[in-house]
Amino acid sequence: MAGWLEIAGVGSPVTVQDAGRPGQMHHGVPPGGALVPELLALANRAVGNAWGAAALEAFGRLELRVRGRAARVSVDGRAFTVADGETFTVPAPEAASVRYIAVEGGLAVPEVLGGRGTLVVARLGGHEGRALRPGDALPLGEGGGTPETVAPGDALDVEVPIRVTLGPDAERFDPATVSALLTGAFTVSPASDRVGMRLKGPTLTHGDEGAGTSRPMVRGAIQVTLSGEPIVLGPDHPTTGGYPLIAAVIRADWGRLCARRPGGPVRFVAVSLDEAREAWRRHVERFLSSSH
Repeated sequence: MAGWLEIAGVGSPVTVQDAGRPGQMHHGVPPGGALVPELLALANRAVGNAWGAAALEAFGRLELRVRGRAARVSVDGRAFTVADGETFTVPAPEAASVRYIAVEGGLAVPEVLGGRGTLVVARLGGHEGRALRPGDALPLGEGGGTPETVAPGDALDVEVPIRVTLGPDAERFDPATVSALLTGAFTVSPASDRVGMRLKGPTLTHGDEGAGTSRPMVRGAIQVTLSGEPIVLGPDHPTTGGYPLIAAVIRADWGRLCARRPGGPVRFVAVSLDEAREAWRRHVERFLSSSH
């Protein structure tokens, strides 16, 4: 029997998330995926799942219950066994902005457009396309994988500068504005969510009046609004946009940035494309390469 994971209590938003659904942007569907992919990988690999298996992404305290069978459960990579019918509490995140709860076998919610994660704005994926509520029950897949322990190292260090590649709209910003991005001290705004992280700090002037041509967007792109406020696009970002892009966060640093809580410090440093590619290669070796 595969069993179920039941939501017994919810303190703040919690959804099902996985590795995402790439390749659907032409349908207007963003790639989605975990806000902090490294923590998803740590949680899943600790219970023998593929790193991107569907798990819970929680911003606060949770009470959960396993039914139908005992199960190995992992919270951000710390694994333990839960008996059939046992209720357990997951505390609110402490160091990071979110935490991930994985169960051996993964959450066997229906796959939609190649992914199981929740896209709330489209009521798509996860459990009925919405945040979870007490009483919801999620089916579990069959386990049997080999647990693996992964050391996060400095990948989630919230004090380390975030690496970016500059552009593609460099011509819309004067050198002083680019310098302000790279030397300024920013903090994470409480208005941030899975669509985008708003940053408080130096105003980034660009003189653009919003007449830019709408074009495809990507996660990590740093849009600069008419007010000069930078927004780093998250996993549920709009598929198109017209604000000028001053830089893009390299893929290896997506999680390091999104792990920061409201009020957390953010500084940027520019790297080359070759450096960004090498950082991603090392990142894949550490977190995403496994026996699965």
